[in-house]
Amino acid sequence: MSESPFLYMKQNTQTVLWNDSADPKELNDALTWGIVGATCNPVIALSALNADKSYWVGRIKEYAAASPFATEDSIGWAMVEELSVNAAKILEPEFEKYNGRNGRLSIQTDPRNFRNASALAQQAVEFSKLAKNIIVKIPVTSEAISAFEEATYKGVSLNATVSFSVAQTIAVAEAIERGLKRREAEGLDISQMGPVCTIMVGRVDDWVKVCAEKAGATVDPGIMEWAGVAVFKNAYKIYQERGYRTRLLSAAFRNHMHWSELLGGDVVISPPYPWQVRINKSGIKPSLNSINEPVARHILEPLLENFPEFVKMYEPDGLKADEFTNLGATLRTLRGFLQSANDLESFVRDVTVPNPDK
Repeated sequence: MSESPFLYMKQNTQTVLWNDSADPKELNDALTWGIVGATCNPVIALSALNADKSYWVGRIKEYAAASPFATEDSIGWAMVEELSVNAAKILEPEFEKYNGRNGRLSIQTDPRNFRNASALAQQAVEFSKLAKNIIVKIPVTSEAISAFEEATYKGVSLNATVSFSVAQTIAVAEAIERGLKRREAEGLDISQMGPVCTIMVGRVDDWVKVCAEKAGATVDPGIMEWAGVAVFKNAYKIYQERGYRTRLLSAAFRNHMHWSELLGGDVVISPPYPWQVRINKSGIKPSLNSINEPVARHILEPLLENFPEFVKMYEPDGLKADEFTNLGATLRTLRGFLQSANDLESFVRDVTVPNPDK
C-alpha cells in the first residue's frame, strides 16, 4: 500500500479527495497526497485569515485606506474573495487536468441571504467570475432551491451546502439538471461544469446525537456514528439509479468512516486538513468498494426505529422542500454560518477601529 491512504484511493478508485480549507499552506501540503480540489465555508475562511493574521491585518489596512467608504462588512468579504482567488490559483493545474470537473476552490455565498434565492444566484454569478476554477456554495434551504437552477443555467458550477438529507440532495440534483438542460437546449457549453452536492455527514451524526439526548434514547452509541454514512450511501444509490450529473461530496468529518465507508464511487471526499493528516498516519486499509456495501441491518434498524429525525434525513421522501430550512441540522448550521459573518465583521473592526483599552 502507498504511504498515503489517499494516494492509494486515488490510484485505485474513481473517488477523489478535496481539502476542506482555503489556507495556502494546507492546500500545498495536501497536494502531495493527492487532493484535486478544495471546499470552504465562512467559518473556514475566517480561520484561514486568523492563521496568517499579520498578513491579513496588513491587507485590511491597505484596503481600508484605498476605499474610505467601504463598510467593515464589505472589507471582510473582499478579503474572503482575495483569499479564495489566491487558493484557486494553487489548484489551477488540477482544473486543467480534469477539464473543470475538479481543481476547483469553493467560495460560499453570504449566509445571510439564505431566504433570498435571487440574491444567492446573483452572488453566485459574481463569485464565479473571480477565477476560472471557482465553485460556488449555495445552502439547501427551502427558499434557495430555485437558485440552483438559475445559477447553473447561467454557467456557474455549484456546490450545495447546508445539506443533510437524501431529500435535499434529490432536490438539488433535479434543480441542477433543469439548469443544465436549459443550457443544452440553447447550445450553451456545459463541458467544464462540475456541480457537487455536499452531505455534511458529521453534522447528521451530531443531530442524531442531540435527538438521542432530548428523547433519552438508549442505543449503542456506536450506532449513531453511522447516521451520516447511511444517509450518504442511500443518496448515492439513488443518484446512480437516476443518472444525475451532480456528484455527492462528503464533508464535516467526525470519524474516519466519513471517508473509509464511502470509497469506490464517483464521489468527492473533503475532510478538513487535520483529519487528512490523521488519516494519513492511521494506516487504515478500507475496502475500495465500500460505497456499495450496505449499512448492516443491526445498525440501520435502530436508527430508523428510534430517531424520527434520522428517518427524515434518510428516506428520499422524508422531507418536503418547504421543510428543509427548519430541519434541526439546518438551523444549527445556519446559526453557525451566520455567526461567522458577524465574526468576520468583528475581525475587520478590530483593525479599522482598534480597541483603545487593549
